[in-house]
Amino acid sequence: MAQKPNIPKGTRDFGPIEMARRNYIFSTIRSVFALYGFQQIETPSMELMSTLMGKYGEEGDKLLFRIQNSGEKAAEAPEKGLRYDLTVPFARYIVQHREEIQFPFKRYQIQPVWRADRPQKGRYREFYQCDVDVIGTDSLVSELELIQIVEEVYRRLGIRVCLHLNNRKILAGIAEVIGAPDKIIDITVAIDKLDKIGIENVNKELAERGLTDEAIAKLQPILALEGSNAQKLETIGEILSENEVGTKGVEETRTILELAQDLTLPIELDLTLARGLNYYTGAIFEVKALDVAIGSITGGGRYDNLTGIFGLPNVSGVGISFGADRIYDVLTELNLYPASMLESTQVLFAAFGDAELRYALGWAKTLREQGLRVEVYPEPAKMKKQMGYADAKQIPFVAIVGGNEMESNTVMLKNMLTGEQQQLTLDQLCKTLQSNLTK
Repeated sequence: MAQKPNIPKGTRDFGPIEMARRNYIFSTIRSVFALYGFQQIETPSMELMSTLMGKYGEEGDKLLFRIQNSGEKAAEAPEKGLRYDLTVPFARYIVQHREEIQFPFKRYQIQPVWRADRPQKGRYREFYQCDVDVIGTDSLVSELELIQIVEEVYRRLGIRVCLHLNNRKILAGIAEVIGAPDKIIDITVAIDKLDKIGIENVNKELAERGLTDEAIAKLQPILALEGSNAQKLETIGEILSENEVGTKGVEETRTILELAQDLTLPIELDLTLARGLNYYTGAIFEVKALDVAIGSITGGGRYDNLTGIFGLPNVSGVGISFGADRIYDVLTELNLYPASMLESTQVLFAAFGDAELRYALGWAKTLREQGLRVEVYPEPAKMKKQMGYADAKQIPFVAIVGGNEMESNTVMLKNMLTGEQQQLTLDQLCKTLQSNLTK
C-alpha cells in the first residue's frame, strides 16, 4: 500500500472549521485596525537575502529560510529567502515607495512568515502575523494607540491578557552602568530568555558571551526588581540617573504609562523584557495570555532607524504584531469561539428525483438572493443519504422537494434539531428561515 503523503514539520493543513476560526481572528483584528485609521498593504513572500540578513540579530539570522533554486541562472540570481517577519519588508517597502507615501504612514499587514525553528507547541515554521505600524512620527501617542488596539482586540476575543512594557534605552543604560556598553546585544539576547531558561542559565550565557563576573553581579538586583510600576520606575530611574540614554528611556516609559492610565488593560513594567531583535530602539511590548501558558501572543516596539539601512535615515516607527496562530491555540484551549462564526450552510434542498432537483435549483437561487446560505444536494440520492449529509455538516434545516410539493408549489421544511416539519410556500419558507436563523 502506498505511503500516505505528509507535509513538512512545523506546518499545518486547515480544514473548514479551522479556517472559520482563523477568519474570525483575522476579521476581529482587521476591524480594530481599521478603527484607528490603518490601511492594508501586502509584500512578497520572498525577499532578497541582502534585505533580510543582519536585521534580526545573530540568532534570528540563523532561522532564515533560503530559497535554493529561484528559476534563474545561478550566476545571475541574487540570493533570496522567505520573509522572517513583516517589519523588515515593511521598511523596505517604505523606502522603495517613498514618493507615494504620506507620513505619518499607518499600515497593517496580515500575511504568513517563515522561520527555520524547531517546531513545538505554539511555535511553527510557517505562521501568520498580523502587524500594525505607524512610521514617520516620534510621538508616544502612537505607542498609546497600539496599546489601545491590544486592549480592544483581546476584549473582543474574550482573552484575558497582560501587556509587559520596557524600553531598549533603559537596557542600553543598564549595559553602560554595569560597565558593559559594548555587550548590549549579548545582554538583550540572554535576558530575553529569562522566562524560558531561568536566571542561572541566563547568567551562564552572559558569561559565555564575555560579560565579567562583576558586570553580571551588578545586573542581578536590576533583573530581580519587584513592586508597582511606579516603584520600579523610581528605582531604575535612580540607578540610571547619571546615564543620559537610560534616563531618556525612563522618561518615555513614564509618559506611556501616564497616557495609558485610564485603560483597563493590565500593564506591567518588566525590566527583564528585551525582545532579541536588533532594530528596536525605544519602547518594547509583549502581551501574554493570563489563562494559558503559551508565551507571548503579541509583541513589538519602537524602531528609530530601520529604514536607514535601506537609504532613508531618521524615520522613526513603532509597531506590534499579533501572533494569529498562538491566538488560535489560546482560543481553542479556552473554548472561546462563538458559535455564530461558522458561516455554514443554513438550508439544504433534498430532492426525490431529477424534476424535483431542477425545481429545487430555482428555489435555492431565490433564497440566495435574500442573503441565505443554501446548498442543493447535487443528485436525487436516497433521502437517508441526503439527511445524513445535512447531519454531518450540521445544517439546521432541510427543504424536501417531492412530487406533491411541486404540484402545490411548496416544499416540506424539516428542522434538523427538533424534527418538526411544515409545508411552506416560497415566501413562507424565506420568512421562516430568516426568522429562525436570526434568533
